[in-house]
Amino acid sequence: MFRVLVLSVAWCLSMPASAATVKVAAASNFVAPLNVLAADFAKRSGHQLQVSSGATGKLFAQISHGAPFDVFLAADDEAPGKLVATGLAIKNTLFTYATGRLVLWSAAGNTPDKNTLKSGIFNKLALANPNVAPYGRAAVAYLQAQGVYGRLKNKLVYGENIAQAQQFVASGNAQYGLIAASLVMLDGQFKLGQGWLVPAQYHQPIRQDAVLLNPGQGNAAATAFLHYLKSAPAQQIIRRYGYQ
Repeated sequence: MFRVLVLSVAWCLSMPASAATVKVAAASNFVAPLNVLAADFAKRSGHQLQVSSGATGKLFAQISHGAPFDVFLAADDEAPGKLVATGLAIKNTLFTYATGRLVLWSAAGNTPDKNTLKSGIFNKLALANPNVAPYGRAAVAYLQAQGVYGRLKNKLVYGENIAQAQQFVASGNAQYGLIAASLVMLDGQFKLGQGWLVPAQYHQPIRQDAVLLNPGQGNAAATAFLHYLKSAPAQQIIRRYGYQ
């Protein structure tokens, strides 16, 4: 897991009398848009986000063991729901803030398509650990739907989270990766490398849910941030990174 501290920008016209910090546990696929959202939220409210990112399963385990986060931005709808069911999160704050897309990606200028994985003409394919990362589970579901999972098992390399899987491809340790579109796309174009969007019909929808955690109940800034995530300006930023 890696940490990103997003510092707010002082904006005297909107700075409240008591600016606060929101401790956010965020799935690593969402870090790039979250940096932009944090700056916009700081401008509008004066509050800042302190972000810890990693695989959804690992963040879930930390929260379950008492990590004092205010808000959880997961890469699925399962983990936040479990936290609500066990009394660690607030039920009426649960909502889907984005729906992710899976992409087959190459950093080396190769342009993958729907036949790339069926051909098997590559060395390694990177994906996130499906035991802790929803994008990893979606990748495995796609490989199974294509009937190539068993044949490609020896070529699979697993990242601790989806960001690490992308790094495997970026560094050349894997020729291709099944990763989150948000890591390599902006405004409908690939900002890095080349890729092919996997049709969503081949895996369960990657619904990414947000929820207010128990430590955040007394933090008005945490509630304000969740309301902000639902706003038109925030959703516009989120869509820029390939989310639905």
